[in-house]
This record gives sequence, C-alpha cells and structure tokens, in this order.
Amino acid sequence: MSQGESRRSVVVMGVSGSGKSTIGASIAAALALRFVDGDSLHLPASVSRMRSGVPLTDDDRWPWLDRIGAELADVARSPAGVVVACSALKRAYRDRIRAAAPGVRFVFLDGRRETIEARMATRSGHYMPTSLLASQLATLEPPGRDEGDVITLSLEPSVADVVADAVRALTASAADGSGTLAG
Repeated sequence: MSQGESRRSVVVMGVSGSGKSTIGASIAAALALRFVDGDSLHLPASVSRMRSGVPLTDDDRWPWLDRIGAELADVARSPAGVVVACSALKRAYRDRIRAAAPGVRFVFLDGRRETIEARMATRSGHYMPTSLLASQLATLEPPGRDEGDVITLSLEPSVADVVADAVRALTASAADGSGTLAG
C-alpha cells in the first residue's frame, strides 16, 4: 500500500455459481490483498443444510454475515485489506456488512441464469447443488442505485476481463477519493 492509499475491504457478491471465488481470488491477487472465501465461514450445520438442498434462512445467515463483517474489519489480520467472496444477496445483508466494516466496497457479479447453471453443472467439489440456484435468484435483491459502494459487472466476459474491470473501478474510486464506483 502506498502512502495515502487507504485499506481496502471488498466483497465480491452474487448468487452461487456466479464466479465469486474465482473472481475474488484474482482481484485479491491483483491488489496484493488477502482473499477469504466466505463459504469457509459457514457453520458446518449450514453447509450440511445446503448440501442437502435446503436453502438457508435469514436466521442461518446472520451469524455468518457477522463473521464476514469481522473478517473485513480485521486490520490486524489484513493490514492492507481483504477481498471476501460472499453472496450478500439482500440489501439487509449488505447493510449488516457495511455496519461491521465501514468503507467496504461490493463487486456484484450479475449474469444470465443459463450461464450460471452451466457453470454450476460443471464444477466439482462444491456443496451447493444446482437445485438451490432458483432459491438464490428468488432471494437476490440486486443492489439499488442508492448503493454507491457497489459496482455491477457482467459475469459473461472472461475472468481476466471481469477482474480487470473490477480492479480498474476499485482503483479509480480509491485514487479520486470519491468512494463512488461507476458500474
């Protein structure tokens, strides 16, 4: 981090299969930040529910979101900042993260259901079944225009293009001090 540059806390968000982990890890590498896959912060009982095809409730998610917020705010563990992959599907979830980690930025990966389904069908070793995509899409509250800390990117281009666009937007908002992300 150069002098005058502030610590970065970034959430790469979207439904399961949108590429949060892949894109998030690449953004973190490009910005020389630590990466945390939010899936690793779920309680074993929550993972078991999802693996069984049972969607999580808000009550299941609140403690997980608190752990996400704590990761984002942990300056001692991540002095330069951190990128966390987290679905952050609802405005209330994003607001809870904002309360725990002021100054956080969100990168929302948006795309067609067919693209996401195809990605989910080909990945291996993930507990989230394709059958839960409908629940995730039903729960999703796309970020509103009043959420100025969110950049929305299409997940349709290549990973390299999405990462380049995200890094460019995150770097521009930090450089001009506006905190506003164009997207």
